[in-house]
Amino acid sequence: MEDIRGMSLEALKNYMVASGEKAFRAKQVYDWVVKGVSDFDAMSNLSKPVIEKLKKAFVIDNAKIIEKLESADGTIKSLHQLSDGNVIESVFMTYKHGYSACISTQVGCRMNCAFCASTLGGMARNLKTSEMLGQIYEIQNETGKRIDHVVLMGSGEPLDNYDEVLGFIKAACDETGLNLSGRNITLSTCGLVPKIYQLADEQLQITLAISMHNPFNEERAEIMPVTKKYPIEEIVKAVSYYIEKTNRRVTFEYALIEGENDTERHAEALGKLLKGKLVHVNLIPINEVAERGMKPSLQKQINRFKDILMNKYKVNTTVRRELGSDINAACGQLRNQHVKTLII
Repeated sequence: MEDIRGMSLEALKNYMVASGEKAFRAKQVYDWVVKGVSDFDAMSNLSKPVIEKLKKAFVIDNAKIIEKLESADGTIKSLHQLSDGNVIESVFMTYKHGYSACISTQVGCRMNCAFCASTLGGMARNLKTSEMLGQIYEIQNETGKRIDHVVLMGSGEPLDNYDEVLGFIKAACDETGLNLSGRNITLSTCGLVPKIYQLADEQLQITLAISMHNPFNEERAEIMPVTKKYPIEEIVKAVSYYIEKTNRRVTFEYALIEGENDTERHAEALGKLLKGKLVHVNLIPINEVAERGMKPSLQKQINRFKDILMNKYKVNTTVRRELGSDINAACGQLRNQHVKTLII
């Protein structure tokens, strides 16, 4: 059966009319879906016959939270169970500007980045638009807070699931739904060049974030195999096209790994690559993943790296505030632990 969380208001209107109901019933149902109900019986302003029709035609509970970890800083990492038994994860974060959710776009990931726990078990499947929305609804239900910023940076490569992710963005920005501003949605990609061009042509107002992590192709390919197919030069060219089409600043995410990519040589190369472009660099002290054997850079190295980018190359740079380090908040860690427990 179709998941009602992925249906537009217009699609619900068509269903209601086709099933012999008044069109206005669709808005009643849609409002309940956006409120995050996971039980049709909770739709208290609908008659029992209408509710029974909905139960026979649709499902609604698709991202139930089955486990959560709460950090001392207020960050909450949740494990969601999908209708087919697969599990995904999300992170709820509190900032001065409001509440943010980092959600998954795939069950696992096939990009095989060396620093990420999401890829350890490979990829099971893509998520549907409804399952991405479901994560938002369940987080809001759990926390009682309205999510006003969304980061597509959890498990999975968003541009590897292009159509469903685009459907999520459009649904999330729908004024009759979550009514998020496109500028409050960040999509992170490891650099699928053709999809960056395609996304640019959509002319959305979302923030594009590139997972860079090394300015040298050979070194980047060791930790991000996608580089072998899409070299850094092609990624930067696609980013320039994206900026030209959208007039939006692009973020370059750079996870600092001790002894791997945090030297002055790396900072100099990254500065030369990005100088003069409408970009922002977000330096990220990497979350330690036991299976990967990588450690975050020392604070003095982080400071030096930032200093070179900002003062020598005039590239706007910030260091990401570390959240949830005490609860394994890095991508894929909670899901990976859950899956290993099931195997054991």
